[in-house]
Amino acid sequence: AELTRLPATSFEAQAIAELVDPVQSLLATGFDASRESVLGSNLGNYRVVHFATHGLIDSRYPALSALAFSQFDERGNPLDGFLRLHDIYNLDLNADLVTMSACSTALGREISGEGLTGLAQGLMYSGSRSVLASLWQVPDRATAELMKRFYQNLLEKNQKPAEALRNAQLELSSTVRWRDPYFWSAFVLQGDWR
Repeated sequence: AELTRLPATSFEAQAIAELVDPVQSLLATGFDASRESVLGSNLGNYRVVHFATHGLIDSRYPALSALAFSQFDERGNPLDGFLRLHDIYNLDLNADLVTMSACSTALGREISGEGLTGLAQGLMYSGSRSVLASLWQVPDRATAELMKRFYQNLLEKNQKPAEALRNAQLELSSTVRWRDPYFWSAFVLQGDWR
């Protein structure tokens, strides 16, 4: 699939990073936001992990679902930029929250006895206590604005994730530009909501 650029993800990542002590954060954007940087990072050291990218969901074959990262290095050489479901299962997370700020990441395939198999399930299997994911294709700019407000509520105002999400949704819905539920209601919190 041809992936379009997501210019607001850089704004989103920077806005969130500014809320955290730089010594306690890892910010990877542009060519640094690669599959290898995710797999090579010790994500188990982070309480909160945030991915702002494309989500590719295959409900027929969940193993083909992935988060998309840089497809090229700084010299223009092609890279495997897809963090697939099996990669996610092999991550070693110890996060209170992992956010997939990407399209349709809460979806997957319903498998009898297993439940919904997809990226969110993979993150929980890998050690995340909760996952924030979307139910449909989300617009780049509105999602960046929602995530900025969510993390302000979570990190600056010390709100619990469910409360921080709800308040961010209320804030966005009260503005004329983002009033339509399409812009603010796609994200759901799974797992430990406290």
